[in-house]
Amino acid sequence: MQASDVKTSAATQVDPQRFREGQRITWVSVAVNLILTTMQMVVGFLAHSMALVADAMHTLSDVVADAFVLWANRKGAEVADAEHPYGHGRYETAASLVLGLLLTATGVGILISAAGRLQALGELPPVGVAALWAALFTLLAKEGLFRYMLKVAERLRSPMLIANAWHARADALSSLVVAIGIGGALLGFTFADAVAAIVVGGMIIKAGVGFAWEAIRELIDTGLSKEEVAAIRQTLVDTSGVFDLHELRTRRMAHQVLVDAHIRVDPRISVSEGHAIAEAARQRVLQAHPAVLDVLVHVDAEDDSMPSPKANFPDRQALETHLRELLGADAPAFERCVLHYLGEKVEAEVFFPAPLAPDTLTGIEARLAERLADDPWVRSVILNVKVCDTHQTGAHSINDAP
Repeated sequence: MQASDVKTSAATQVDPQRFREGQRITWVSVAVNLILTTMQMVVGFLAHSMALVADAMHTLSDVVADAFVLWANRKGAEVADAEHPYGHGRYETAASLVLGLLLTATGVGILISAAGRLQALGELPPVGVAALWAALFTLLAKEGLFRYMLKVAERLRSPMLIANAWHARADALSSLVVAIGIGGALLGFTFADAVAAIVVGGMIIKAGVGFAWEAIRELIDTGLSKEEVAAIRQTLVDTSGVFDLHELRTRRMAHQVLVDAHIRVDPRISVSEGHAIAEAARQRVLQAHPAVLDVLVHVDAEDDSMPSPKANFPDRQALETHLRELLGADAPAFERCVLHYLGEKVEAEVFFPAPLAPDTLTGIEARLAERLADDPWVRSVILNVKVCDTHQTGAHSINDAP
């Protein structure tokens, strides 16, 4: 039985500081890549280095990737709306997937280029020393950019920004390939750049496939690790009023986590108390696990995860009519009744608005004791009767047990 579903509005909140920092490091990347692209193009043409010109085009593609990251970061920071009730964090996941594919494509391109060089070693044009200095400067700049971006991205716990940082590392490695190739050409070892390109290309492909795979895992709602799930489970179970936890599901959304939990409480408490317990459990998870964005707590009166035969209960109106038949014609109309759907039968609490004569009460009790033994729907009935004018009540319980 479901008593309460509790959601938090945290999904509608956006961390402005995180958004600003994500935008800032990406703009830094754009500026650095634009400067490097211009420098590589000019020096590459003047020094007759086709490798440096190719690396310049690769750097230019990074500017396009950075523009995509800026867009995804801005979209991911938008608050939740009717079409995206959990926010727009998955834009970051999609961006991580695209950047992972870009890394993979970069690695494949390097491998193809390296294979072409190995087949035409004698046709490589001579290059000037300026190309080597430009390649080394590019290598240092991109490595520095990678370290700066990775530090900020890990602090923000943004897979998209981490992927973009590693994209900068891939660029640094490709610049290393260019530097080795130019150095080898200047020393007469024309094969050196091709061999290094094959090694680095493989490394870039591995990193790209890794990022793409993590993004895919998130998009198909892969849960957290066993250790993380166990920690959240313990937090829920330790909540006062929670008897048991029989279902717990988790999934990631960018740098945050969504949790669905089924908790079991005392089946005879009120709906409002069940809701209060669920809210307490939700708050404990949000406080103890900062990565959790939202918690949906489903309250059960019994473990509904185990398969068990259920009676085909009629609706409440039909059950109330059946209860009146069980009580007998001499029983007064009850004021209200509380139904507990437990197992295959119902436990009922009946409240009478006025005192009952002793003979009437005795007759009702005897009638219930006889009829409940074979009743298909009701297991027990608790009679609540007024015993004095100060609104005190007395309770009598009749059930089908011997």
